[in-house]
Amino acid sequence: MRISKANRLSEVKEYYFSRKLKEIREMELQGRNIINLGIGSPDLAPDKRIIDKLIEEGLKKENHAYQPYSGVPELRDAFSVFYKKYFHVNLKGNEILPLMGSKEGIMHISMAFLNAGDAVLVPNPGYPTYSAVSNLLGAKVITYDLLEDNNWYPDFEEIEKYDLSQVKIMWVNYPNMPTGTKATKELFQKLVDFGLKHHILIVNDNPYSFILNNEQLSILEADHAKDIALELNSLSKSHNMAGWRIGMLAGSSDYINAVLQAKSNMDSGIFKPLQMAAVDALSSDDSWYASLNEIYDERRRVVFQMLDILGFTYRTDQVGMFVWAKISEKYQSAEEFSDQLLNSGGVFITPGSIFGNNGSLYVRISLCADIQVLRAARNIISQFVEMTDPQNEDVMEAEILSKM
Repeated sequence: MRISKANRLSEVKEYYFSRKLKEIREMELQGRNIINLGIGSPDLAPDKRIIDKLIEEGLKKENHAYQPYSGVPELRDAFSVFYKKYFHVNLKGNEILPLMGSKEGIMHISMAFLNAGDAVLVPNPGYPTYSAVSNLLGAKVITYDLLEDNNWYPDFEEIEKYDLSQVKIMWVNYPNMPTGTKATKELFQKLVDFGLKHHILIVNDNPYSFILNNEQLSILEADHAKDIALELNSLSKSHNMAGWRIGMLAGSSDYINAVLQAKSNMDSGIFKPLQMAAVDALSSDDSWYASLNEIYDERRRVVFQMLDILGFTYRTDQVGMFVWAKISEKYQSAEEFSDQLLNSGGVFITPGSIFGNNGSLYVRISLCADIQVLRAARNIISQFVEMTDPQNEDVMEAEILSKM
């Protein structure tokens, strides 16, 4: 006799990428060479001085003890200086909470403010974790549309037609993932004003601020933002430290203390050497971000070439470590295209449908692959397009596999 799962697990599915990686692994075990352009995990290393700092701090025996739940003062101070320099936001130490990555923060924020039956506004398309965490906590998910015709921004007039009486949190994510759309100061002010009007906590998830983006913006710059808004940020993308799990939450001390109340019951602080290395990472000068973006810009140009070969459409002003593109009329859905390319060509590209039905005609391509890998994928896609011509359909798979 087996112990049954909690009922809440029926409200969430296994994470899409978890399932897809298993499928890709099975294909590789069968001898297939798969190029994975789906996952947004940086393939580059942090600056060597950050790694050296981690080693230096790890050799100190006193650093292996439990750490403060609210992070060491040095890290909170470093985040404060960082936000002042790049986002023009003044943050006190008690307005900053270091986290084990932004994903952890999504859970802790939700636990701090949501009761079963409360409602949450979640973008469509949007990061699936917003919905998954809400469902796990018994909250009602209300999706709001992000559409290309509206620059992938919320349509506030449309949202105000919803029943907002039970809504406690609105998740926003700018620079946006998956669409790559940048925010504006005007958008952030509208979001803050909307939150104040309807008494809804606005949470901006902001980990893509520096990737292919020369203008850093924070929702906390808006007038009265600290009254109704929080912001998540992370070193995962900006400093190639995804596996280190260093993030932060910023906002008023009242909101931070509520999140800390939940968080302190779930962990015993972040390993101090990681925190001290993060302090050094946050002091990186502008040349670090410039050199990183030179690499991503070169990669993005190759991805644009892929999309041109496919006949897909895209915006050249998008930012972040992905490229978002609309599929051609040749395909009924992005999922159809993605499966066909994976099975026939051995290249995996994420279908936009995993981010919501408004992404069903779009794909997301990761820039987290070496330029040579991207060029190889481009060549395979060129062959794929040639062989998926209706006149060559019967020999498509055999031809592509023989040329890989």
